[in-house]
Amino acid sequence: MARCISPSVYLLTPAVLALALSSCSIPTKPQRPAWRTQAENACLAERRVRPSNYVQIANELDGPGICGLTRPFKVTALQDGAVMFNARATLDCSMVAELEQWLADVVQPAAQARFGMDVVQINSMGSYSCRGMNNQRGAPLSEHSFGNALDIGGFVLADGRQISIVRDWTHGDEQTRAFLMDVHGGSCQHFSTVLAPGSNPFHYNHIHVDLAMHGRSGKHICKPVPHEIAAPPTSPLLVTKGPAPVEDDDADTGEGPPRAAFEGGRETGLGQLAEPPSPPRRDGG
Repeated sequence: MARCISPSVYLLTPAVLALALSSCSIPTKPQRPAWRTQAENACLAERRVRPSNYVQIANELDGPGICGLTRPFKVTALQDGAVMFNARATLDCSMVAELEQWLADVVQPAAQARFGMDVVQINSMGSYSCRGMNNQRGAPLSEHSFGNALDIGGFVLADGRQISIVRDWTHGDEQTRAFLMDVHGGSCQHFSTVLAPGSNPFHYNHIHVDLAMHGRSGKHICKPVPHEIAAPPTSPLLVTKGPAPVEDDDADTGEGPPRAAFEGGRETGLGQLAEPPSPPRRDGG
């Protein structure tokens, strides 16, 4: 690799200077895949997210490396302020739009069916963060590195009741556990990656959801495998199907556009009540 020339070379004639500069190797910053910016711009152009006091467009996040977002959103609440976050989340446009739809289609109907009230808060354990998957040094970048993922640690109901995934996934009462299974199974219809307790040791205390593209085929990952559970006693549960085959992958990052390939290919059903493995001392996802 040729070294860059010293300042004295600029005393040369223009022709000689051009030749000298052509031999100089100038390092360039790695670039995010173009599809990510294209997806952000398309989401904005389609007005899938409406900026508000709770959802605000921020300045570009650039790096380190290819981490970042061209048009990040800072989100303090969804559903026009009806569902708060415990901490401000930084997410891309597609994730904000899908979370809004997920709340309307999955979370609130399940909360009404199981408890007779809405969820009023999502307790997040992480949104944008430039890091490897599962916080492992040297691992491929997580979708968190592009604001394309959210880790959900629990929910708060309208009466103030706290639902904690680490506690209630296996040790909650019947309806609370069933609610979390409803949420897990329904999440697999909205996101391309869903990793809940029982999927691997890193997700013992939260549900990771993202809109990664897992290869060009558009496959998606839902772990543990969802299955049917009993409907609530007084009202019909969300319409579900039996479990569909789930790709056996652990990745939460991809190389293609996040949405078009997923339509019509969602996993359905409800999650299993698996005993979580011993918790590692780090966050996952």
